[in-house]
Amino acid sequence: MQRSILLIIFLALSSWLYGQNAKLEGRVFDPVNNEPVPFANVIVSGTNTGAITDIDGKFKFTGLEPGYIRLEVSSLGYEKIITKQVLVTNAKTAYLDIELEQVAKELETVDVVASRFRKKVESPISMRSIGVAEIEKNPGANRDISKVIQSFPGVASTPAFRNDVIVRGGGANENAFYLDGVEIPNLNHFSTQGASGGPVGIINVDFVREVDFYSGAFPANRGGAVSSVLDFRQIDGNKEEMKYRATIGASDLALTLDGPLADNASIIFSVRRSYLQFLFSVLELPFLPTYNDAQFKSRIRLDEKNEIILIGLGALDQFELNKDANETPDQRYILNYLPVNEQWNYTGGMVYKHYRDNGYHTFVLSRNHLNNSAYKYQNNVEEPENLLFDLDSDEIETKFRYENNIRLDNLKIIYGGGAEYAEYFNRSFNKIFRNGQTLEINNESDLDFINYSAFGQVSRGFFAERLKLSLGLRFDGSSYDKEMVSPFSQFSPRFSASYGLNEKWFLNFNTGRFYQLPAYTTMGYRDENGELANKQNGLEYYYADHVVGGIEYQPNNDSRVTLEAFYKNYGDYPFSVQDSVAISGKSADFGVFGDEEVTSTGEGRAYGLEFLVRHNDLLGFNLISSLTLVRSEFKDIEGNYVPSAWDNRILYNLTATRKIGKNWDVGMKWRFVGGAPYTPYDLQTSSLVSAWDRRNQPYLDYDRFNEKRLGAFHQLDLRVDRQFYFDKWSLMLYLDIQNVYNFKSDEQDNYINEDEDGNVVIVNPSAPPEEQRYDLRRIPSDGQGTVLPTIGVMVEF
Repeated sequence: MQRSILLIIFLALSSWLYGQNAKLEGRVFDPVNNEPVPFANVIVSGTNTGAITDIDGKFKFTGLEPGYIRLEVSSLGYEKIITKQVLVTNAKTAYLDIELEQVAKELETVDVVASRFRKKVESPISMRSIGVAEIEKNPGANRDISKVIQSFPGVASTPAFRNDVIVRGGGANENAFYLDGVEIPNLNHFSTQGASGGPVGIINVDFVREVDFYSGAFPANRGGAVSSVLDFRQIDGNKEEMKYRATIGASDLALTLDGPLADNASIIFSVRRSYLQFLFSVLELPFLPTYNDAQFKSRIRLDEKNEIILIGLGALDQFELNKDANETPDQRYILNYLPVNEQWNYTGGMVYKHYRDNGYHTFVLSRNHLNNSAYKYQNNVEEPENLLFDLDSDEIETKFRYENNIRLDNLKIIYGGGAEYAEYFNRSFNKIFRNGQTLEINNESDLDFINYSAFGQVSRGFFAERLKLSLGLRFDGSSYDKEMVSPFSQFSPRFSASYGLNEKWFLNFNTGRFYQLPAYTTMGYRDENGELANKQNGLEYYYADHVVGGIEYQPNNDSRVTLEAFYKNYGDYPFSVQDSVAISGKSADFGVFGDEEVTSTGEGRAYGLEFLVRHNDLLGFNLISSLTLVRSEFKDIEGNYVPSAWDNRILYNLTATRKIGKNWDVGMKWRFVGGAPYTPYDLQTSSLVSAWDRRNQPYLDYDRFNEKRLGAFHQLDLRVDRQFYFDKWSLMLYLDIQNVYNFKSDEQDNYINEDEDGNVVIVNPSAPPEEQRYDLRRIPSDGQGTVLPTIGVMVEF
């Protein structure tokens, strides 16, 4: 009797837990005019469950099994598509807007096979579309997009605690980021001013629907980058009622809410706060970072032809030194040189769209502000005479962009322009050692100027869409100095072509010139005389000429194989006057990058091969395998090519995830990164007391720039996900283990001015002060890396 009762209870709980009560609603529409697509077929991929859209293009599914699903959508006169995965649960109704592109008239009666791999006519090559499921469950990424894209070809990863986006041998300062069409300057907390980077991403994955990652072939309406563009599209808020998600992640706590504001408006909002500082304190690390962020999106549909999107993104990054962690030479070394660095930043934007019969207008207005402050005292004793440097800097941009999209059968036209008012403020005090002398520099730099752009792109298909061509033009200019003021000096044409040999084989090509404005830290740099040295030197936009060609094979709609060869030629790159190297060749650490005197004379190149295999269902596995062979070099002052800091030469990534059983997922990611070059220390200069006391760390020997190379880095990450879908709420758990076999990455040895007992030793105390030297002791590197397990918990209700 008792066993029967227990069996009945278990069956009831199982039914309650796994009941197929998930709901999905959506709308199928034409993105050109925002008009609904009625009577479209919508099928849950891999099932016989389907629906037909009503006169308003709307559809609805009930009784679905909870989990990630795809939809296959088709309608006469439109291209068939397979959507990215979307999560459906019992707790709330999921909503999905689906865009169907019209096909050319000559193809209206042709049955076109849908593919999961979307390709844009402007960017038929070097563009990858990433869905939220890939971001959520990527092993080792912990829901951070900067780590997710490291699975793709051409993207290097670093073993350090940084999220630098290193694409095809380009620096971390060469990328641009867009959020629902609004440009955002920073992607990470504690970013390096002038070079992005940082240890953890700002964007909350709860907001992300999908991401387009361009490693080349940038469309003309996306400027400000010479290496990559990341274009994020966010979800909309729930239309029925307010819903909530609480998350305990790898390093933070988050709360997200989404729901309706009115019949025609919705909102999604989140706040996050890190608990990393507690973990670092337990690990006895010498630094304790704390980050906070907030994010929101609201979509307001004014009527069928007009809509407004409001977005906001902000972060507050706080930092303190853990002075109690000073027992080992490594701890004291870090404490002695590491500054206290704090930041805050925000971006707010409005996107207004007005649809017409054959296109739409887009108006984008935004403002972003970054404040970066840092200070350092000798021996961390906060007395005025011990101050080594003190920085307070602001970068502010107010931007406007207009785009007009026109579609005339198979002819696609985009044109527009933009303007931005840029402000840069820098108040800094710095004690430095330069050319054998100790200098004190106390400067203020207040700078403002206007940047402007115009662009256009025409795309068309020929021969029943087998051949697709796209020609784009872009002009950029700035009032900063006379070298930049004419937009014709920054004329950047681009051309793309794609030819389908048959339904499975494609030849793709792109070439173009892409310009980028130097960092504000470089534009606003003032020398010891308070002069804008780089403006006087005729600072210019720098550029990269891209040539990319490749072949693509799609054996079925679940798999894709690509081989791409690329060549990037850099010109007018900022070239360090002090160190006689192009600044892109330097690695960027935390703090500030590019605040030095330069000339626009740097030249470089990056070239290589990329091989990618993507399969969404290989024996049940979702597989990404990528191999990149790359060289990244810049010319030295004598005109010889030398490796840049990003010359890793070989990159390999294997990511495999699989659904096992009911609501279980497992995954692994193994990556191999060739050893990066590094510059040996100039110990002769470093040992000088007057030099060491300015930095408390060794100086690099730029006469031997990047002549050494670290060993290769590799790492295995594992992940297990488990979902529980209850009637009114959902529970998602994951275990993520980074660096499973505890690989220790190679790194350069450090030095400290202490003996074995921690006492400072001057080898020639009787010498004149300017000739006195420390007895520097080498701290052998034990390598960097440790097994890092993380448990994540997400509750949705």
